[in-house]
Order: sequence, then structure tokens, then C-alpha cells
Amino acid sequence: MDNTFANLVEEIKKLSPEEKEELLDLLHKLLIDARRDEIHDNYQDSLKEVKEGKLKYSSKVSDLKKDIE
Repeated sequence: MDNTFANLVEEIKKLSPEEKEELLDLLHKLLIDARRDEIHDNYQDSLKEVKEGKLKYSSKVSDLKKDIE
């Protein structure tokens, strides 16, 4: 993979400034989509835990501290 990545970097260096900007925009959008998917997956996991009774809610800071210890 290192050789492939290095080759990719070399090819990117050959792009025009406009193409590099377009690539940067594309990568930024892909990262946003990946993060959105991760958030959605976490949400789905939380819903499952609520249904299974594994997830507790509390507004007391002391209870929250006990849960993370």
C-alpha cells in the first residue's frame, strides 16, 4: 500500500491548482459523509441499547461519574 499511496501523492503533485482544489473539496465531502455515517451508526447502537435496557439516562453529575469509573 505504501507504494500505491506514494504513487498517488506523486500523481496529485502533477495536478493543476484547480484540480487540487477540486480534489480537496471532494476529500472534504467524503470525510463529512464518513463522519455522518459514523454518527448514524452510533445513534442506531444507542437505540438498540435503549431497547435492551442497557442505556441509562441521568442528569446527576455524580451518577454519570460513577458510570464512567
